[in-house]
Amino acid sequence: MTRFAPYRPQLVLFLWILCSLSAPAVGQSGEDSGSQNPSAQLADILEDEGAREKLITELRRSAEAAGETASAQGSAASGDASPARRIARFTQDFAEGVVDQTSRAVAAVRSIGAGDGPMDWPALSQAVFELAAVIAATVVLFLVLRGLARPLFSRANGWALRGDSGYLLLRRAAAVFVAALIDLGVIALAWVGGYATALFLVGDPGAMNTHHSLFLNAFLLIEIFKALLRMVFASRDSGLRLLPLSGEDAEYWNSWLARLSGFIGYSLLLVVPVINENLSEALGRVVSVVVMILGFAYALTIILQNRASVRSRLEARAAEASFRFTGALVTALARIWHLLAIAYFAALTVITVTRPEDALPYMVKATGQTLAAIGIGVFISVVLTQIMRRRIRVPEDTRLKYPMLENRLNSFVPTALAVVRAAIMVVVAAVTFDAWGLFDAWLWITSDGGSLLLGRVLTVGIIVVLATALWIVVASWIESRLNPGTGDGGPGARQRTLLALFRNAVAIVLITMTLMISLSEFGINIGPLIAGAGVLGLAIGFGAQKLVQDIITGVFIQLENAINTGDVITAGGVTGVAEQLSIRSVRIRDLSGTLHIMPFSSVNEVSNYMRDFAYHIGEYGIAYREDIDEVITHLRAAFEELRSDPEQGGQILDDLEVHGVTALADSSVNVRVRIKTLPGSQWSVGRAYNRLVKRHLDAAGIEIPFPHMTLYFGEDKSGEAPPANVRMMPAQHEASPETTDDTEVDTREARVNPRFKGDFDDDG
Repeated sequence: MTRFAPYRPQLVLFLWILCSLSAPAVGQSGEDSGSQNPSAQLADILEDEGAREKLITELRRSAEAAGETASAQGSAASGDASPARRIARFTQDFAEGVVDQTSRAVAAVRSIGAGDGPMDWPALSQAVFELAAVIAATVVLFLVLRGLARPLFSRANGWALRGDSGYLLLRRAAAVFVAALIDLGVIALAWVGGYATALFLVGDPGAMNTHHSLFLNAFLLIEIFKALLRMVFASRDSGLRLLPLSGEDAEYWNSWLARLSGFIGYSLLLVVPVINENLSEALGRVVSVVVMILGFAYALTIILQNRASVRSRLEARAAEASFRFTGALVTALARIWHLLAIAYFAALTVITVTRPEDALPYMVKATGQTLAAIGIGVFISVVLTQIMRRRIRVPEDTRLKYPMLENRLNSFVPTALAVVRAAIMVVVAAVTFDAWGLFDAWLWITSDGGSLLLGRVLTVGIIVVLATALWIVVASWIESRLNPGTGDGGPGARQRTLLALFRNAVAIVLITMTLMISLSEFGINIGPLIAGAGVLGLAIGFGAQKLVQDIITGVFIQLENAINTGDVITAGGVTGVAEQLSIRSVRIRDLSGTLHIMPFSSVNEVSNYMRDFAYHIGEYGIAYREDIDEVITHLRAAFEELRSDPEQGGQILDDLEVHGVTALADSSVNVRVRIKTLPGSQWSVGRAYNRLVKRHLDAAGIEIPFPHMTLYFGEDKSGEAPPANVRMMPAQHEASPETTDDTEVDTREARVNPRFKGDFDDDG
């Protein structure tokens, strides 16, 4: 019995009760039981060892039976209770409760007039008068204070509408906060004045009637709720209005919500408690149900009447949203806002019916927490949007050194804002669910799973931020190297190509490492992923040999510095400018503007026209009768004129090289010269030199041969050629007035050849 020592008082009490209920069956005969009290019977049992052991055995059996019963009930309540069964049980309890409360209310109404004596009408009139006096004093004081505070609201409204548009939201938030404090101060003063009236001016001095206290408490809660409504809608002051509504719409919604809250609040906080105290709690419950049904019907009517108009206004606001996420959220709200409102008032009605004792405090707490969460979330989101819209500015010297840094930083702003908004939405949803008892946010946060998940999410966020910062640093450094205005001069083509490849490689490595670390933080084993990636790479190596060949060839081409961006090359039979190089291909744009994407595996030979220097090779044919030395003299003169040209002279690197006569062709003697130029300038220098050569040779009368055409008119059968009369005819507009009659101007048009063998112009 030593193990029961801590519970000895409870055990003794339990045994005493058990013995008092079943004394005849334990230890004594029926005739002795009537003469012994339970304490004496308990003492006899404890003194008798056999009876004591028997009692202990019975207690253990009873405990085991009770445990089995509790386990069976628990399993029936938890495991066997499916959602459908729970709903059915709730509906059954709800219906039975309504019927029971209705029966009690009817009985209470019938018993109202069946009192012990006549009703004390003077006392009732005195109580009503005193309550009316307290109500009148409180309401009048509240209206007077509101009128005195009206200039303060107007001043706060004007201050909120003034100032820089960039800080307009912050000014409005501060003005709304100050106005809310003033409004709450007015309510508190009116409430204190009502309490003073009830204590010192009505009834016995220093004593307060319960009805007066009920009204004042209801007044305080309801007016605080109305103050929140005025803070949201503010029908008179547009600068203090949180929602973007017109004055007429704000007045409409504020009025019907204030009427509905006043009707429900004063009914549940004043009328129903009075009925419960003076008549019957059952009748009070029926009254509360009737009040909630009427309030729900009124709210449902207003919601359905304004369903289409509110949806159209919300969709218009969504179309004006600058962020896609905000537009999608407002659009979704426009489609289901009426369902949310109906669900809210339906929940208020059901909770009032099922839990009348704490329905209103529960709904006030849940509603306040929900509105606070949504309001704070929207405010933080809007403030962040206003701040991030102002763009990130970097100093001027930093902008000159890193020209793309400012744009790159601002390019991450929408993504960061979307992530922050998503986090705010998750927090608001969690707080809202916690307010309505659907989710215990604090319990989840303090649990092992919740804290572990939050820690992992925070770690992944830090990793992503660090990876983004590292990418910004690397990309900015590469831009600084590529920027000609940093002081090091413009980078070469090879530097541009290698830096571009390095930037792509860093991006791939950062993305891969960040993804792998993030997956490992969430408990995903990345070992099989790495092994699978190796096997996949091996399979790709066998199945995509062409791709592997492209990559390997491209690596060696880059190592050998065969191609750089901007070079004029011939690769794969295509000549053009190499616009872009990747690890597996080169993009070439030819002279006609066509872009060719050439895989490195198809490039067997690369001809680069942009290495160190270039030559223009000119080969000029002259007639056989011309003097070669004279021609060379004119070629040198044309070169000297070219060198003195301010545009082309800087492209020439050396003197003219005369190779001499290279061929005695069929119709010309060919002389070759060569001009050394900067790489890429050989074509422009060659075109300019050809123009000068033509001018110099023409001025010297040196013939540049060109193809001649011989006309053959055929022969007749006797071997004689038909006559072909050729006559030079002056143009008609060049005929002089002194033309003699012997001069004839042939104005006939050419005709097709006749079928007979005569002259072309013979009329035959």
